[in-house]
Amino acid sequence: MELRRTSVTSEPASPTNGSGKDNMDVTSELNSPTSPGHDIGIFERGIKSMLSIRKSKQNLNKDKEPTGTLRGIRLSFKFSKSCEQGKSTICDEVEQIGEESESEPVKGKPLSVMEINELIQKRQLLEAFASIKYLEDEMIAERDADKYKDNPQEFARKSKDVDLLYNSITNSIQSIVAETLEHPTVEETLLASLVTLIAREEAAHPGTSDTAAPGPALLGAPRRWREEWTEAINHSARKRVLSVHMASKQEDTSWLDHHLGILSEHLSEDLLKVKFAVKKCYPEDYRVCEIYVKAFHNAVAFHLQDLSQKPLEVNELYALLNWVANTYLSELLLGHPALKPEVKPENLPLLLTPDDWDKLKNNYTDSLKEKMKSYFGNILQLEITDKWEKEVQPEVDENLYNSSLSFDIQTIFAEHMKASRAISRSLEMKTLELCLEELHEFIPRFGEEFLKWNTSQDSPVFAPYFAAYINSFHDLVSGLQRVFEVNTEELQNVITSLTKNFRNIFFIKLRSKTQPLFKKILTKDWILATEKPGSLASAVSQFSEHLQHMRKPIGQELLCDIHKYVVREYITQVIKPRRKMKGEMRKQVSEKMNQEAKILNNMLMDQGSTSDWLLPAIHHIADIVGEKKKDKIKEHIVELCQDYPDIRKEHILGVLGLRGLRRAKSRAIIPKRHCPQESPDSGDSNSLFAEIDAPTVISCF
Repeated sequence: MELRRTSVTSEPASPTNGSGKDNMDVTSELNSPTSPGHDIGIFERGIKSMLSIRKSKQNLNKDKEPTGTLRGIRLSFKFSKSCEQGKSTICDEVEQIGEESESEPVKGKPLSVMEINELIQKRQLLEAFASIKYLEDEMIAERDADKYKDNPQEFARKSKDVDLLYNSITNSIQSIVAETLEHPTVEETLLASLVTLIAREEAAHPGTSDTAAPGPALLGAPRRWREEWTEAINHSARKRVLSVHMASKQEDTSWLDHHLGILSEHLSEDLLKVKFAVKKCYPEDYRVCEIYVKAFHNAVAFHLQDLSQKPLEVNELYALLNWVANTYLSELLLGHPALKPEVKPENLPLLLTPDDWDKLKNNYTDSLKEKMKSYFGNILQLEITDKWEKEVQPEVDENLYNSSLSFDIQTIFAEHMKASRAISRSLEMKTLELCLEELHEFIPRFGEEFLKWNTSQDSPVFAPYFAAYINSFHDLVSGLQRVFEVNTEELQNVITSLTKNFRNIFFIKLRSKTQPLFKKILTKDWILATEKPGSLASAVSQFSEHLQHMRKPIGQELLCDIHKYVVREYITQVIKPRRKMKGEMRKQVSEKMNQEAKILNNMLMDQGSTSDWLLPAIHHIADIVGEKKKDKIKEHIVELCQDYPDIRKEHILGVLGLRGLRRAKSRAIIPKRHCPQESPDSGDSNSLFAEIDAPTVISCF
């Protein structure tokens, strides 16, 4: 509302309103000020101008009335001194207001608008209200008497005077409410007068809100100061919540967690102050605690809604979820024992709507999914830089190679599962689901990186880490089953596939190290070598010794596979067609074969192989090669056929070929009743010769 620029002459001077004539240029725009001193200045000049115009016109129609010192105007609305004595007298005074409101007329000269405004600025609100009500009643009577029939502009200006003064009191009410929590102590006398003021206004304007005519100035209409009081509390709560310190992400990586902690402290302090210092200043029907709690609750809900719209990271999203789900209603805040029974958290609506709550949880799980990728990526990078590149041997715990993979992954699972469980059961299940999904993707990627690194480095720590990682992944499966009670069928399939890939590379490396040694068997250098025949066993041991530190049964199964591989490759090399050997050489070959077989078998059995059925295979062949007597040769062949029923004639002929016997003689030596089938069943788990290609024997005539 703007006050037009007007030049006026003031009324004759008095000790209260000053002396002389003032020429004033006034331009005013009302902004509903909330601070006590805001009315001074533009507002004050506008009021004074409008008052001067009104009074100058009144003086033309009246006899000049002497003006003197205002002698303590006695108004019907007297401020009871009992308000200063505490809350106990407030209700008694309020009950009498209706009877007192019309009991006495105003005595003496009424106050001017400027004088009333000064009372408002000094917060003498009861006196100010009495004077405003007097002006309002006077105008209503004059209006009803058609005094302003020919001068409606004058009525409008006077009405605006009254409206501006009422609005000024409204602003004071808002300021008083705001200061209630801002100041260290509560001004009980001021609040008591505020309660009396509201009660007197309600008594002065009883039930006329529905009949008052709309317009810029509603004479006689209720000012709804109790509603303004409630709205002032809402505004104060919003202001206090939004004023809580909040650092930027650049200043503090835990900015949201710290902000919510500070917010909790401030809310708790304010609510405790309301209950123990503010509540006693109001009648029961004001429901002070309920109004304040609702105001703060709505303010916090608005603030959280705003926070949830920010681009938050996973830790920040969790801080917000945890504060809403656990902190807000806990004994740290609304559930504080000292706030009972006035504060009933169970009666409050949700801080966030179900849709907003679900959206917040979805944002959290989406961010957590990316965080899990980062976790697993860090685990892989640490393995590469701290272990593979430095070729650090894995630790041995209870005779098993140990890797931190299982522990690290289960720790990550446990931490996030526990955190999610504190929010809700559904979030816990969602967290477990996404953790497993990321784990299923990580294990194959980990295996690929491990094999890629091994291919480029051919590192000696491949075998120990092969064992350590298989141990760790199997520990992981059992741990997830035991601790989290999850179905690990898919995870076991992933680990089985990884184990197969690791095993294939393991045997490729084993073959690459041992094949050159197998090819030397029965060569001249091999036969004439004087040192003990342990080079082959040493090469095999570089791989097999690590498997004894692998968890059963997989480690033992792999040792058995190595045992079978060694015996099979040894026999394959022995039965290849060669030039015949003389008796003395056959004896040397037989002895050396027996020595190597003994070394290989003992080593593998000591390391954990359970394939004792493989032990006699090389010995039988060595005995056939070194035997001189025909009958003894037949006996050795019979024993060989009995121990290895999958052997074929071609295999036996290949062995006999070492003796230089022609094919016909060789066939004659083989006992017919113990002669093996041409195509024996190789389905037996203890098959050996079925996996050995029979040598091709070419007869020249």
